[in-house]
Amino acid sequence: MASRFVQRLTGALVIAVLAAIAVYLVDGRPDGAAVTLVGAVAAALAAMGLRERRPAVANPDVPDADLLVAEVLDAIREPVLLVRAGIVTCANAAARSLLGGHIVGEDVRVAIRHPAAADRLASPAALPDRPVELVGLGTREQRWEMHTGETSHGVRIVHLVDQTGNYAAERMRIDFVANASHELRTPLASILGFIETLSDEAGEDPGIRNRFLKVMFDEARRMQRLVEDLISLSRIEAEKYRLPGETVDLTELLEEVHGELLAAGGPRIGQAAITIGDDLPPVVGDRAQLSQLLHNLINNAMKYGKAGTPVNVTLALDRSGMVRFAVADEGEGIAPQHIPRLTERFYRVDAGRSRSVGGTGLGLAIVKHIAERHRGRLDIASKVGVGTTVAITLPPAEPVSSKGNAAVTQAVTGGN
Repeated sequence: MASRFVQRLTGALVIAVLAAIAVYLVDGRPDGAAVTLVGAVAAALAAMGLRERRPAVANPDVPDADLLVAEVLDAIREPVLLVRAGIVTCANAAARSLLGGHIVGEDVRVAIRHPAAADRLASPAALPDRPVELVGLGTREQRWEMHTGETSHGVRIVHLVDQTGNYAAERMRIDFVANASHELRTPLASILGFIETLSDEAGEDPGIRNRFLKVMFDEARRMQRLVEDLISLSRIEAEKYRLPGETVDLTELLEEVHGELLAAGGPRIGQAAITIGDDLPPVVGDRAQLSQLLHNLINNAMKYGKAGTPVNVTLALDRSGMVRFAVADEGEGIAPQHIPRLTERFYRVDAGRSRSVGGTGLGLAIVKHIAERHRGRLDIASKVGVGTTVAITLPPAEPVSSKGNAAVTQAVTGGN
């Protein structure tokens, strides 16, 4: 680099001197020749100063053409390296961020430092059709695919593709299938076992037969609820990016849902206290999905709250003008470490208790996806020994007026 600079500087000075001599011969004035000489030298130095600006990603021994390539590669967000004779001659910004800024000029196997990558890069020829999986490169959780190619000039191209997100999605899919299979297999095994028992002498006793039939019915209903939730979750996910088109009055919908819960009965339905604000604006939504959301949250509070304690359901405007639906119970509460995972499919704080009260492990996952489809927000706050509050905020369908929002309390009990 230094020798090329000296050569260019010497050439520029020779041209400047010749230009000054030419000016002197033409007009015979030494001051004009001096001005020409100084101007020519300054222009040459300025031009060479601009040309000497080079990206820091390149090796000094790389030809000028590769310096332009380095600038182009810096615009690529995924790590890319150029390798000549086993040495990294160029690395874009993403590669330097992942592997370190020192990798230019290093042996590529030292730069990447992964056994699977070293085996591929040690081969004399690139194999572009066979990507190499690299686990733990960067961080322990990251997973990469290394693709290699080769130019006609013998420069090997190493391209790293981040597959961490795809791997996580695949892991979730596998876990989902495994959990769903387990949740279905457990009641199915119970049903088959009781059928086998009833086919023997135990089926002749009316008391035993009725007891077994009840267990079989309960297990079948549990399977039915799980299948319905799975279908519902799949449908909601399929519609996730399609905005709902209905205008829904949540006040009317909440009263309708409460009526359905009263009709269905239940030991705790009389402990629900519903508070609805005045003049609430409608929301744009899917009425069936919002009804399912209300059902899920109220049912959850009734299942996990302590017997004899109220379940407080409120529907009102928050300070930002959003419509806020909240359900609060006075149950055992949830430890902080569990709260971020509550919306995961089949995640349970207490699996035994959840199954005993008929939970499928999909209720909050469904609520989360419905809220996301409606461009809303799900918030969960809980304190151990005090209780849990789950809130959904949804944007109104039209601007909210500045009228007051005094809450009207409907103390709903029993069949009232």
